[in-house]
Amino acid sequence: MPLKSGEVLRERYKIRRIIGHGGMGSIYLADDLRLEGRMCALKEVEHDHTLPEEMIKQARDQFMREATVLARLDHPNLPKVSDFFSHGGRDFLVMDFVPGKDLRTLMNEAHQKGDFLSEREVLSWANQLANALNYLHNQNPPILHRDIKPSNLKLTPTDTVKLVDFGLVKILASEEVTITILQGRGTALYTPLEQYGGDSGHTDIRSDVYAFGATLYHLLTNQKPVEARELFLHPDSLIPPRQLNPDLSLRTERAVLWAMNLHPDERPQDIESFRKALLGDWDPIIRPRASLPSPTLADLVSSPIERTLILVSLGLLFLSLAVTLLR
Repeated sequence: MPLKSGEVLRERYKIRRIIGHGGMGSIYLADDLRLEGRMCALKEVEHDHTLPEEMIKQARDQFMREATVLARLDHPNLPKVSDFFSHGGRDFLVMDFVPGKDLRTLMNEAHQKGDFLSEREVLSWANQLANALNYLHNQNPPILHRDIKPSNLKLTPTDTVKLVDFGLVKILASEEVTITILQGRGTALYTPLEQYGGDSGHTDIRSDVYAFGATLYHLLTNQKPVEARELFLHPDSLIPPRQLNPDLSLRTERAVLWAMNLHPDERPQDIESFRKALLGDWDPIIRPRASLPSPTLADLVSSPIERTLILVSLGLLFLSLAVTLLR
């Protein structure tokens, strides 16, 4: 049963209302009675009480261990986990409440106007998301988010992107034993094939790369990405982004499609490789927003033979001009 408005948990968190739903419970907006004026988000984890008591105990002990790991994280593009506790047979993560609209809402608003989100804006957001994922993936042990999607990315009033909802976080233990806070598969539209089996499948940082690429595909085209399962059965079903949004740069299209390869070995092997493919040397923080990365010869033609022919043709053209000028 959902918590009621006005209910106080742990003599500190006063529930305002439900602000989200998940497979394992709800997310609540609450006031922190100890710190006046502070609002927070309470992520509920409700365990399956039809399971044997020992399994439930193991799940709750695991939650507490991994909540401790999340509480140590500190990054500007992630909400801070400030507390965790149990109440009425349910466990709760307490996180900063992130104001602003999520990117799915911003995309839908643009779509309703017959527009696309600006590529410059989306690339700027992608750069911030890459910062957050690099931070998670470089923890010891690495932390996977596993549920990257437009609705889990919020844009604050200060134009900061926050990757919210730690519901499906996976912590990779050094001995290759995977530990998961919550069982789940993520959202099918953005989930790579290897994650379809829940925790039975092998997932690593390349799984977040796939979800990152699928998220950008949706934001840039206003069209949902084809589910990985459907893409496996019908490889030609994914429409290239520039066919849907002709204003996109070739570099962006190629980077997104690279990230969305079904086989992990055929994707960028880490977030930094994907960021470089997406942005090149363009830094959205430093450079003016009006500037996009200039395409290189490699961006314009994909085949080495094509590039060689172009270079030979240019050489012959310059030689012809030189001969004409010497006459």
